[in-house]
Amino acid sequence: MPDTSREDAGPNGQAARASDVHAWFVREVLPLEAALTGFLRNNRQSRADVADLLQDIYVRVYEAARTELPTSTKSFVFTIAHNLLVDRIRRDKVVPLSTVESVEALGIAAEAPGPDETTIAREELGRVQAALDYVSPRSREAILLRQVEGLTRREIAARMGIAEKTVKRHLSLGVRVLASILYGDSAKPRGKP
Repeated sequence: MPDTSREDAGPNGQAARASDVHAWFVREVLPLEAALTGFLRNNRQSRADVADLLQDIYVRVYEAARTELPTSTKSFVFTIAHNLLVDRIRRDKVVPLSTVESVEALGIAAEAPGPDETTIAREELGRVQAALDYVSPRSREAILLRQVEGLTRREIAARMGIAEKTVKRHLSLGVRVLASILYGDSAKPRGKP
């Protein structure tokens, strides 16, 4: 817990006690958590990453506010969130296409795969697409919603109009069929399940 007797510079150079910063944080920052979580999820962050990012954002916001309370809390918090996402992308040097409109905007050199890697990837994609033809239509739909669109089981259930248990069953059956086809003993399946 921060020392409440310590004073930091506040807005317009005024001194702000740590207890004032804490009260401001609870009153103005924490209510933004739902919107902030949505923002992070929309930027293709996993649930585990969202929790870590929220912690990092809160630490940066709190530390910055100890120096000076912002005039616009929401824009301040979302600017820090955006900057943290950009920092992580630069650090990881992995740029999801949906995160950045232009790779050049980050100043990171894109490494294009060689012709042999492209050929291998196309062949693998063709195998997966052919294998998907042997998966039942509902299982195939569930797998595509999960793996391509990145939806949760709850979101898939809502989209397909079925129970979460049913989604789990469709995913399990579909993945078993795919694994059998792609990694099983026989190269070609004998018939549709």
